[in-house]
Amino acid sequence: MYISVTRDKCSGCGVCIASCPYDAIVMHEDRARITELCQLCRACLSVCPEGAISEVEDGVVRKEKGQGRGVWVFAEQRSGRLAGVSLELLGAGRRLADKLGAELSAVLLGNVERGAQELICWGADRVYLCDDPAMDTFNDEPYANVLSELIAQYKPEIVLAGATAIGRSFFPRVAARLHTGLTADCTSLDIEESTGNLLQVRPAFGGNIMATILCPHSRPQMATVRPRVMKAAEYQDDKKGEVIPVKPVKITSSTRVTETVMEVSEVAVNLQDANIIVAGGRGAGGEKGFKLLFELAETLDGSVAASRAAVDEGWIPYRHQVGQTGKTVGPKVYIACGISGAVQHIVGMQSSDIIIAINRNPEAPIFSIATYGIVGDMFEVVPMMIKKIREIKGL
Repeated sequence: MYISVTRDKCSGCGVCIASCPYDAIVMHEDRARITELCQLCRACLSVCPEGAISEVEDGVVRKEKGQGRGVWVFAEQRSGRLAGVSLELLGAGRRLADKLGAELSAVLLGNVERGAQELICWGADRVYLCDDPAMDTFNDEPYANVLSELIAQYKPEIVLAGATAIGRSFFPRVAARLHTGLTADCTSLDIEESTGNLLQVRPAFGGNIMATILCPHSRPQMATVRPRVMKAAEYQDDKKGEVIPVKPVKITSSTRVTETVMEVSEVAVNLQDANIIVAGGRGAGGEKGFKLLFELAETLDGSVAASRAAVDEGWIPYRHQVGQTGKTVGPKVYIACGISGAVQHIVGMQSSDIIIAINRNPEAPIFSIATYGIVGDMFEVVPMMIKKIREIKGL
C-alpha cells in the first residue's frame, strides 16, 4: 500500500504540502511528489482539489493479504507443565476461529505429559508438537527458529502468544523474521466483520486511551495477550483432534541454558491464582487502611492487592500491584476498596467474575464495571463485612 500522485491531474497548487504532518510531499517539476517519509496517514487524500492523490494497493500487498488461514496459539509450557495463559488463549482463539470459520491450532514446544491431548480438550482442533529435548527449557533463539519455520510452512492467518516473560522475549523475533506486525499486551481481541482483520485492543499513552490496532496488509497477524484477561473455553473430555509431530530443521542455538533458578519472594504473593482478592487504593488512606484490608482478606481466605497509587505512596510493596504496570488478575471475586477506577487499574482486573466496589464517590468510574457497588466509607463498610462474614463462618 502506498500513496501516489497522478501527475496529469496535479495542478501544482501545493495544498497537499500543508496537510502533510510528516513533510513527505515536495514539489518536483511543478508537480507534487510523495517521498519515502510518507507514513500512510492519508491526510492528503481529502484535501487535493483535483483528486490527483490516491491510495494504491500493489500486487505484493494483495498477495500477502490473501495468504494464510486458521488461528494459531503458542502453548507455553514451564517445567513440563502447560501455563495457564495457554488455556486462556485457546478460549480467545476458539472465538476468533469460529467467527472466521477456520480451525484453531496450538503449537507445543517441549515434552509435556498429555500436553497435546490437554490442548485438544481445551479447544484446539490440531496440535503441532515438537517434543525435542532441546525445547524442554526455554531459549529465545531455538524457539524463534522453530516457530518461524512452522508459520512459514503452514501460513496461519493469526498467531497468538501470552504476554509473559517467555512470550515477550521471543515472539518479537518471530514477527521480525516474518516481516509482519505485532501488537503487544492486548486486553481484547475481535474480528472486523467487513474485512476479517484482527482487531487488537490494548492500552496506549500510559493507559489514557484504549487503542484498536490492525495489521491489514501482511500475514500472519500477531499479538501477545496479557494473562488473566481472557476466559478459557470449556474443557471437553471427549473432544477429538489431530496431533502433528514436528521435526524442525533449525533447532540449533548459539547460546545454551545451563540452569533455571526460580525466584522465591520473602512473602509469597500469588495474585494471579487467587480466587478472592481484596484491593485497596488511595482511599485506603495508608497502612492503617491496608491492615483492615488484610483482615478482610484473611477472613475470606483471599489475597490483598493494590492500585499503583497505593504502591507509589509506599503503603504496600509493588508485588501487590494490579493494573497496566502491575499484575493482571481474574479472580472469582474482586473487592475494590477506595479505588477510583482509572483505566490503568481496570485493565488489570476487569476479567474478574464478580467485582464489588466500595467508594465514597458515587461518580467513581469503578462503579461502571462493578457487579455490586457500595457508596460509603470503607472504614465503616469493611468492618461490617468482616463482622458478618465471621458470624456466617461461626468464628
